[in-house]
Amino acid sequence: MTDLASAFAGFWQPPKLPDAHMAMIPMEKIEEIEKKYLENIFAIWSGKSPIEMSDHRFKSSAWHEGWSEFILRSYFVNAQHLVDLAKAVEVDTKAKKRILFATEQFISSMAPSNFLATNPEAINEMIATKGESLANGIQNFLGDMQEGKISQTDTSKFEFGVNVANSVGAIVYENRIFQLIQYKPLTATVFQKPLLMVPPCINKYYILDLQKESSMVQYFLNAGITVFMVSWKNADEQMTEVTWDDYVSEGVIKALQVTIEISKLPKINVLGFCVGGTLLASGLAVLAASEIEPAASLILLASFLDFQDTGVLDVFIDESTIEMTEKTIGGSTGRYGLLGGDDLANTFSALRPNDLVWNYVVGNYLLGKSPTSFDLLYWNSDTSNLPGPMFAWYLRHMYLQNELKIPDRLEICGTKINLSRITCPVYIYASKEDHIVPWQTAYLTNQLLPGEKRFVLGASGHIAGVINPPQKKKRNYWINPQIAKTPQDWFSKAKSVDGSWWPDCVAWLVKQSGQKVKSSPTLGNRQYQVIEPAPGRYVREKAVKVSLLKEST
Repeated sequence: MTDLASAFAGFWQPPKLPDAHMAMIPMEKIEEIEKKYLENIFAIWSGKSPIEMSDHRFKSSAWHEGWSEFILRSYFVNAQHLVDLAKAVEVDTKAKKRILFATEQFISSMAPSNFLATNPEAINEMIATKGESLANGIQNFLGDMQEGKISQTDTSKFEFGVNVANSVGAIVYENRIFQLIQYKPLTATVFQKPLLMVPPCINKYYILDLQKESSMVQYFLNAGITVFMVSWKNADEQMTEVTWDDYVSEGVIKALQVTIEISKLPKINVLGFCVGGTLLASGLAVLAASEIEPAASLILLASFLDFQDTGVLDVFIDESTIEMTEKTIGGSTGRYGLLGGDDLANTFSALRPNDLVWNYVVGNYLLGKSPTSFDLLYWNSDTSNLPGPMFAWYLRHMYLQNELKIPDRLEICGTKINLSRITCPVYIYASKEDHIVPWQTAYLTNQLLPGEKRFVLGASGHIAGVINPPQKKKRNYWINPQIAKTPQDWFSKAKSVDGSWWPDCVAWLVKQSGQKVKSSPTLGNRQYQVIEPAPGRYVREKAVKVSLLKEST
């Protein structure tokens, strides 16, 4: 999997580009771009560097001497030339996004670092090791070919319940869609109201419970919060007809019911991360339509409720793509199937190709190095399949038609939903460099939910921004108690705070959690008895191959 097409293997295909006769660049603009290009080429031949070449891929001094420097300068000039041409094409906004995306993918794939003949670091390593690095690279390549994906970390170093997903607890409920984990308290007293966490179903839950020092679950437990966790089942052949409604009713709403019954409280605190937040809001809106309000407070982490701007993912979304999904795996023609977890992971990797694709091509194959062990990348490689009907419905009604935000437009679980009926206090977190859920779009949630709100903006991206434990003393976050009309207005008056946003979130959550009571070591109750120790069976299940399709009878 070393070429560009491999990044889109399986279900996803490269975004469609506009027809050639529709993609026009004014002649005067072409002349301007060509003039700039020729000037830059002449500058290279004169020994100058016409374009800034700061890039972590080329930090080694080997890239800045002799023929390697000439190749590198030429690459940057040609890359800039292609970007200038792509930006100059006069087409609609979405078509331009696709042209730019495809251009950037091509530029990333053609970097001189990706080829042995033009990578001085790889050549020097091959000479220094007398060919051993090349032999190791070939072995790494063949091993990855068998696995069907590029290795990003040493997966042999991690074990569930030992150094990932190792918070002590038990499975207290399960059905065909999820297991519910209740964690053992870590403090002598706990706050009355527990926290139910709903992670994204496109990945395993333990992004919120990595190694002890970076576990959000552990952080909440140490603060005296009782934690319940939804662990989604990795979709298999028995789930090819499962829908979004099923995830809401048998997943979110059932998890709310069981947590409330175990806690013996009318209301609990709830947290949703990414699509888990979208599912959670859908479930709360379904219940609110019947005047049932189980949430004492709601925390949304990097979640869409308004899909107005979905960032770079928008290049994959159009009517024809979704119609194909509905016909092949979504059940519209009587054919049901699964979206493969590896295919989805490859697509997300393609959004950051230099960091998540070509970085490992160079390290694994050209330099012959074995990937280091990193818990976050282990989680990233532990993919989950999704039921075709659920995924197709999500794409159409959320990403394409953006109907969740429209009052009484969507019908979920047989109920017209309206997000404005969710009236509890809300803590909304977004990451400033998130390429999956742009923070400006996450901010629009403030306009949809009427309750008291706090918006916090963290540094970094979709995952690293969320998983930022305080003890590492990394990054910063921005706060502004006043919710402004636009994200830009909010940010203009926001204050930067050093370190992790987790303490801010816990301080807010504690205010919603009631009085402290004596903690109990008992998990579950008479009705919901312990089934097995955490992390449970579901999280251990690996994604099955997506050749599983079923025709309706």
